[in-house]
Amino acid sequence: MAAVDVLELYDKLRLAPDEEARARLIAQAFSLLEARYPHLDDLVTTRELSTSELKLIKEIELVRAETEKVRGELKETELRLVKEIEAVRGEIRETELRLVKEIESVRAETEKVRAELKVDIARSHAGLLKWSFLFWASQLGALLLLFWRLTGKG
Repeated sequence: MAAVDVLELYDKLRLAPDEEARARLIAQAFSLLEARYPHLDDLVTTRELSTSELKLIKEIELVRAETEKVRGELKETELRLVKEIEAVRGEIRETELRLVKEIESVRAETEKVRAELKVDIARSHAGLLKWSFLFWASQLGALLLLFWRLTGKG
Protein backbone atom coordinates (compact mmCIF):
# COMPACT_ATOMS: atom_id res chain seq x y z
CA MET A 1 0.00 0.00 0.00
CA ALA A 2 1.22 3.44 -0.83
CA ALA A 3 1.46 6.22 1.75
CA VAL A 4 -1.63 7.94 0.26
CA ASP A 5 -3.66 4.71 0.56
CA VAL A 6 -2.66 4.36 4.18
CA LEU A 7 -3.74 7.92 4.99
CA GLU A 8 -7.07 7.36 3.22
CA LEU A 9 -7.61 4.20 5.25
CA TYR A 10 -6.82 6.08 8.43
CA ASP A 11 -9.29 8.84 7.60
CA LYS A 12 -12.01 6.32 6.71
CA LEU A 13 -11.42 4.39 9.94
CA ARG A 14 -11.54 7.56 12.00
CA LEU A 15 -14.73 8.72 10.35
CA ALA A 16 -16.46 5.34 10.34
CA PRO A 17 -19.83 5.53 12.16
CA ASP A 18 -19.47 2.22 14.06
CA GLU A 19 -17.28 -0.80 14.73
CA GLU A 20 -18.88 -2.84 11.98
CA ALA A 21 -17.96 -0.22 9.36
CA ARG A 22 -14.38 -0.12 10.73
CA ALA A 23 -14.14 -3.92 10.59
CA ARG A 24 -15.37 -3.86 6.99
CA LEU A 25 -12.74 -1.21 6.08
CA ILE A 26 -9.99 -3.28 7.73
CA ALA A 27 -11.17 -6.42 5.90
CA GLN A 28 -11.14 -4.55 2.56
CA ALA A 29 -7.61 -3.27 3.30
CA PHE A 30 -6.40 -6.83 4.01
CA SER A 31 -8.10 -8.04 0.83
CA LEU A 32 -6.33 -5.34 -1.23
CA LEU A 33 -3.04 -6.18 0.48
CA GLU A 34 -3.40 -9.91 -0.28
CA ALA A 35 -4.35 -9.10 -3.89
CA ARG A 36 -1.30 -6.87 -4.33
CA TYR A 37 1.10 -9.31 -2.53
CA PRO A 38 -0.26 -12.86 -3.09
CA HIS A 39 2.90 -14.55 -1.68
CA LEU A 40 2.93 -12.59 1.53
CA ASP A 41 2.36 -15.79 3.54
CA ASP A 42 5.46 -17.31 2.00
CA LEU A 43 7.81 -14.58 3.21
CA VAL A 44 10.19 -15.64 5.95
CA THR A 45 11.42 -13.66 8.84
CA THR A 46 15.06 -12.96 9.57
CA ARG A 47 14.80 -15.21 12.61
CA GLU A 48 13.43 -18.09 10.54
CA LEU A 49 16.14 -17.49 7.96
CA SER A 50 18.86 -17.54 10.64
CA THR A 51 17.41 -20.72 12.11
CA SER A 52 17.34 -22.38 8.69
CA GLU A 53 20.88 -21.21 8.02
CA LEU A 54 22.11 -22.68 11.32
CA LYS A 55 20.35 -25.97 10.57
CA LEU A 56 21.93 -26.09 7.12
CA ILE A 57 25.39 -25.31 8.53
CA LYS A 58 24.95 -28.11 11.07
CA GLU A 59 23.87 -30.53 8.33
CA ILE A 60 26.82 -29.48 6.17
CA GLU A 61 29.20 -30.17 9.05
CA LEU A 62 27.60 -33.56 9.60
CA VAL A 63 27.97 -34.38 5.91
CA ARG A 64 31.61 -33.23 6.00
CA ALA A 65 32.30 -35.41 9.01
CA GLU A 66 30.62 -38.38 7.33
CA THR A 67 32.58 -37.69 4.14
CA GLU A 68 35.86 -37.66 6.08
CA LYS A 69 34.87 -40.90 7.77
CA VAL A 70 34.13 -42.50 4.39
CA ARG A 71 37.43 -41.18 3.01
CA GLY A 72 39.24 -42.78 5.92
CA GLU A 73 37.46 -46.07 5.35
CA LEU A 74 38.29 -45.89 1.64
CA LYS A 75 41.95 -45.26 2.46
CA GLU A 76 42.01 -48.25 4.83
CA THR A 77 40.33 -50.41 2.20
CA GLU A 78 42.79 -49.24 -0.42
CA LEU A 79 45.76 -50.07 1.82
CA ARG A 80 44.30 -53.48 2.62
CA LEU A 81 43.71 -54.18 -1.06
CA VAL A 82 47.26 -53.11 -1.94
CA LYS A 83 48.61 -55.53 0.69
CA GLU A 84 46.38 -58.33 -0.60
CA ILE A 85 47.42 -57.62 -4.20
CA GLU A 86 51.09 -57.75 -3.21
CA ALA A 87 50.49 -61.03 -1.36
CA VAL A 88 48.79 -62.50 -4.44
CA ARG A 89 51.66 -61.26 -6.63
CA GLY A 90 54.11 -62.96 -4.29
CA GLU A 91 52.13 -66.19 -4.48
CA ILE A 92 52.04 -65.92 -8.27
CA ARG A 93 55.82 -65.41 -8.36
CA GLU A 94 56.34 -68.45 -6.13
CA THR A 95 54.00 -70.53 -8.28
CA GLU A 96 55.72 -69.29 -11.41
CA LEU A 97 59.15 -70.26 -10.04
CA ARG A 98 57.83 -73.66 -9.00
CA LEU A 99 56.32 -74.19 -12.46
CA VAL A 100 59.57 -73.14 -14.15
CA LYS A 101 61.46 -75.68 -12.04
CA GLU A 102 58.91 -78.37 -12.86
CA ILE A 103 59.07 -77.52 -16.57
CA GLU A 104 62.87 -77.71 -16.48
CA SER A 105 62.62 -81.05 -14.70
CA VAL A 106 60.19 -82.35 -17.32
CA ARG A 107 62.48 -81.07 -20.10
CA ALA A 108 65.46 -82.82 -18.54
CA GLU A 109 63.44 -86.01 -18.18
CA THR A 110 62.27 -85.69 -21.79
CA GLU A 111 65.85 -85.23 -23.00
CA LYS A 112 66.89 -88.29 -20.99
CA VAL A 113 64.06 -90.36 -22.50
CA ARG A 114 64.92 -89.03 -25.97
CA ALA A 115 68.59 -90.05 -25.53
CA GLU A 116 67.54 -93.51 -24.29
CA LEU A 117 65.21 -93.86 -27.28
CA LYS A 118 68.03 -92.93 -29.66
CA VAL A 119 70.24 -95.60 -28.07
CA ASP A 120 67.43 -98.16 -28.23
CA ILE A 121 66.70 -97.28 -31.87
CA ALA A 122 70.40 -97.54 -32.73
CA ARG A 123 70.57 -100.95 -31.01
CA SER A 124 67.45 -102.08 -32.85
CA HIS A 125 68.91 -100.85 -36.11
CA ALA A 126 72.17 -102.68 -35.46
CA GLY A 127 70.24 -105.82 -34.56
CA LEU A 128 68.17 -105.55 -37.72
CA LEU A 129 71.30 -105.12 -39.83
CA LYS A 130 72.91 -108.16 -38.17
CA TRP A 131 69.86 -110.34 -38.72
CA SER A 132 69.41 -108.97 -42.24
CA PHE A 133 73.03 -109.86 -43.02
CA LEU A 134 72.56 -113.35 -41.62
CA PHE A 135 69.33 -113.74 -43.61
CA TRP A 136 70.95 -112.58 -46.84
CA ALA A 137 74.02 -114.70 -46.21
CA SER A 138 71.88 -117.79 -45.59
CA GLN A 139 69.82 -117.01 -48.70
CA LEU A 140 72.99 -116.68 -50.72
CA GLY A 141 74.25 -119.95 -49.29
CA ALA A 142 70.96 -121.66 -50.13
CA LEU A 143 71.05 -120.30 -53.69
CA LEU A 144 74.65 -121.41 -54.15
CA LEU A 145 73.79 -124.85 -52.83
CA LEU A 146 70.83 -124.98 -55.20
CA PHE A 147 72.98 -123.97 -58.18
CA TRP A 148 75.65 -126.45 -57.20
CA ARG A 149 73.12 -129.24 -57.10
CA LEU A 150 71.53 -128.17 -60.35
CA THR A 151 74.74 -127.90 -62.18
CA GLY A 152 75.45 -131.47 -61.34
CA LYS A 153 78.58 -131.39 -59.46
CA GLY A 154 77.04 -133.09 -56.66
